[in-house]
Formats: sequence, C-alpha cells, structure tokens
Amino acid sequence: MASMGLNLDEQKAVDRFRKQVVEPSQTKLVILDFWAEWCGPCKALAPVLEKVAAEYADKGVVLAKIDVDEERFIASQFQVQSIPTVYAMFQGQPVADLTPARTESQLKGALDQLLAQLPIQAGAADFDPEAAQLAAMEEQIGQIIAMGEQALADGENEKAVEIFQQIAANAPPPIAQKPEVQAGLIRALIAAGRAEDAQTAYDALPPEVQGEELVVQAHKALALVENKVDDSELQALRAAAAERPADTDAQIAFAEAAFAAGERDEAADVLLRAIQGAHDPSAEKPEDSPAKAKLLQIFEAVGMEDPWVASQRRKLSLILFG
Repeated sequence: MASMGLNLDEQKAVDRFRKQVVEPSQTKLVILDFWAEWCGPCKALAPVLEKVAAEYADKGVVLAKIDVDEERFIASQFQVQSIPTVYAMFQGQPVADLTPARTESQLKGALDQLLAQLPIQAGAADFDPEAAQLAAMEEQIGQIIAMGEQALADGENEKAVEIFQQIAANAPPPIAQKPEVQAGLIRALIAAGRAEDAQTAYDALPPEVQGEELVVQAHKALALVENKVDDSELQALRAAAAERPADTDAQIAFAEAAFAAGERDEAADVLLRAIQGAHDPSAEKPEDSPAKAKLLQIFEAVGMEDPWVASQRRKLSLILFG
C-alpha cells in the first residue's frame, strides 16, 4: 500500500495495517475481515472465521480484523462497500474474495484451494516479524532501485547517485549491501563523472559483495573510464581515428576515450565500423578482431541485459552474420 503523500493519521493507519496484515502475510495466509460493532451479519460470521482460523493455524492461516469505523482510510483503500467483507491476503496482496463463504464448509473449501496453490509456511508459531518486516522493506526498496535505474537511463546521473546513496546509507545492511544497490551506485557515480568516488565505493565493499556478478560488471565499467582524457586529447584521438580508418589501434584508442567521456554511442559506432572494415564475409566463422574484443568488453561492463547493449549487439550480429 502506498505511503507517500499521506497525512499523519493516514500514515499511522498504514503502519498499523502493515504490522497487522502485510508483515504476517509475507509467510502466512491472512484472513482479512472488515467488520463493525453495529453489523449483525458480521457478528454472525465472526465465530465461523475464528473457528476455522484456529483449526487452520497449523497450516499457516491467521485472522486479522479491521473495524471499518476505526480504520476508515484502510477500508476506503480496499473500496469496501458493504460488510462483512472478507479477503484472503498473501504477501501484502488480496488473493481471493472470501466474502461469499459464509459457512464453515465453504470457508474451509476456499482455504484448501488457496493453500494448495500458494507457498504458505505451515505452523502457527514460526512467524518471524523481523524477517517479514525486512521482506516488506525489500519490496519497497525494489521500487526505489527501479527509480534509480530509470534516472540513469534518462541521463539524470546525479539524481541516480542520490537515490542509490540514500538506499546504501539508510537501508538495513542486508538490503544496503544487495548487488543491485551497490552496482547501481557505482554505475551512477561513473555516469556522473565521479570515477574516484566510484572506486572508493567499490573498495569499501566486503569481498563477497565485490564478487557478485552485477558488482563485477560495474567494476569493469569503472576500469574502462579510469583513464579519462581531457577534451583536447579526446578531440585529437577523434581526429586520428577519422584520418586513419584502417588503423585499428587508433579506432580502439578513441573508442576507449569516448566511452570514458560518456559518449558510449560514439564509442560503439567507431568499433562497429572497425569490425565491419576487417570482417571477411567469406570466412566460415566471424574472426576475433581487437575491435570486437574491445566492444565485447564494453558490453560486459555495461551489462549484457542492458537495453543499450542489446541494441548494439543486434548491430554487431548484422555485420558478422548478415
């Protein structure tokens, strides 16, 4: 449930709901009963819900009750129009409307179907609130990581740095040390032209995090930008590459400098032209040229799943395979 843009009372209601329903539902199947003291049908249904929940406790079922008069905001979020309204909740989301199940047999039948389909942890006493809270937080942090990645894709590099730094500084260590967080921070610092800060961030990581694939890729990208040249030298390398199109070393030197300067499209174009110039269509298999090796190094540094890499790989395939 979103918590941004809420007033203090609404935020408190969300926090209560998270503790009462969202956190237990990370491992359990929560029967969520919307009721009110004045509701006759609610009072008739309550003993059925309580009896079945108690009988199914060892199967990982718990009961949570929401008084619609006391928790109007939560009820409005679920668009409760009448009561009793009963949902089955798992991992913070409604997975079934149990409102039509008014008898013990109907409710048990519905629960049996859900328990057969969902990875519910059995046992009434094995709920770990800290683990559930961490799982809920990971889901929220995942959305923030996606915001950081989008900022990088949009070229808002300093914004991406700020997002990843906030996660790294404020999230619990198991989340702050996640490879996607630390690799995102390193790549954002690189994109912002802060290679030294990126190296410092990498050096501060435990060896086990440094060995994660995403972090290794980010470090390879860092290695490619460490020898960044000034604008005048970049222009000189660009001119040399243009004057000597058959000189592979000149093409690679300029491509490295262009990539380090953040001009990855130009770097890829130069290397693709060099590969095309050296490619022999009559060969049984594509040859391994230095320009191709450098382009693949760039791909690996950026990440093979990156959309930009996928686009450039298609161009490479057209050259090599027609």
